[in-house]
Amino acid sequence: MADPVRVLVVADQPIVRSAMRVLLDAAGEFEAVGEAASGHEALSAVEQLDPDLVLLDVRMPGMDGIEAASRIQATNGKTVVVLMSSDPRAEGDAPDAAAFVPKERLKPAVLRELWARHAPSR
Repeated sequence: MADPVRVLVVADQPIVRSAMRVLLDAAGEFEAVGEAASGHEALSAVEQLDPDLVLLDVRMPGMDGIEAASRIQATNGKTVVVLMSSDPRAEGDAPDAAAFVPKERLKPAVLRELWARHAPSR
């Protein structure tokens, strides 16, 4: 069996982080290795945890997900960043992310498809 995909969940709302953990458990081959509540916490957590995948909320106070995605990609290009938002207008703002997914569309099958499409060779 392959090692699970190590995932960092980043969202300012605890309920969103909890929902993403449930999604990861349901998807099977993904393992939540940490959580962060802001863009700044995300940068620190990526450095400490070296996740394979970051599920990153777009709208957060302070450093938003767009800026955090850009910084993550600049310092750790092998980490796949998927931006999530409930605002479909945010999709155009996601140049440094592998993908943009509306939160309500993020299901286990979508997560597996995104990983298959964007995963670096492991």
